[in-house]
Amino acid sequence: MTTRRHLSLPEDLCATAEQRFGSKFESLESLLEFVLKELTDTKSDTLDQSEQALLEERLRNLGYI
Repeated sequence: MTTRRHLSLPEDLCATAEQRFGSKFESLESLLEFVLKELTDTKSDTLDQSEQALLEERLRNLGYI
């Protein structure tokens, strides 16, 4: 079993993420796990600059960066 960490996040950011993605993910934790996996996946290193900029803009608009 993988050791887990506990994070502290702003309540309003969590509530917004849950409203937007609650139907697609079983929990806020599963949403964040998905996002972090996508960002750290070795295949993401092969994104071209336009794809990287688009991904960063989407995450910024969601309040993650």
